[in-house]
Amino acid sequence: MLRIRVICPPALAEEVLRIADSPAVVNIVRFPGAARSPAGDLVEFEVAREAANDVLARLRALGLSDTGGVSAEQVDLSISTAAEAAQEVAPGDPDDAVVWEELAARAASDTRITWAFLSFLALATQIAAIGALLDQPILIVGAMVLGPEFGPVAASCFGTLRRDGRLVVAAVRALAVGFSVAIMITLACAAVSRGLGWITPDMLDDRPLTGFIVHPDRWSFIVAVLAGVAGILSLTAGKSAALVGVFISVTTVPAAGNIAVAMALAHWGEVGASFAQLGLNLAGMFLAGTLTLLLQRALWARYGLRVLPGTSGALPAKPPSGAA
Repeated sequence: MLRIRVICPPALAEEVLRIADSPAVVNIVRFPGAARSPAGDLVEFEVAREAANDVLARLRALGLSDTGGVSAEQVDLSISTAAEAAQEVAPGDPDDAVVWEELAARAASDTRITWAFLSFLALATQIAAIGALLDQPILIVGAMVLGPEFGPVAASCFGTLRRDGRLVVAAVRALAVGFSVAIMITLACAAVSRGLGWITPDMLDDRPLTGFIVHPDRWSFIVAVLAGVAGILSLTAGKSAALVGVFISVTTVPAAGNIAVAMALAHWGEVGASFAQLGLNLAGMFLAGTLTLLLQRALWARYGLRVLPGTSGALPAKPPSGAA
């Protein structure tokens, strides 16, 4: 369930209540004049996740972003027979439902170039570089988990789906700036380490455990495609645990780390191979992520039957949970 919180002018409160008049909506509460900034009425209700898109779209159509506000949050626990009935009457399954407004907000957030984003990516790249130098897969895996690069990749997929050029450009910029900063910082650290004699060119000569970083092939692309599908599904279903598996699957951060140390140690052949690995993984995730969103939109348009406000009669039976 999603809890929707609406602040609206008193003149629109009845319209908001009509929108909330749906079998998929429960626990409707109105507080006349409760809102102070902006001034107006406060209306709260809970809606089944599968029916949230129609409700949110109709609320947006009222122009409440200018005259009030609409917010939504996940309800982790609801002990309510009415809530259970609302979920039953809504089409599909909550885990399969894509709340597009929620995804749009996350996509916009993930394209911001923040200090946190740059720091995590730089730290992950440095850990990956050390893993490449020491031929330690455990460090490579740790760097993969730490890297935050899938957020902008998913945002670029969503922007492509929505034909939002600004979002795609912002996502690509975040990736380009993030990886450039991470590689330059790691390169500087590697250059200092070489000057101190801590690392030597022969450390990259024989790496049986981490040599896959510089050997992009069809399997690299296939894994990236599978990871892209899994990543989008984990975001739309809110499965953060599954997203960790996506990070571990793709060789983006390890490739960036290897670029830096290969440049510092003058292994120029590995620089090109690492760039190819990085580009192959990003391309695979982008392609798979975009196609996954397209398929989800098509399936939801086909199987996600609307639960329109005011519908009080019997509704069609729920489709199989995998179809929504």
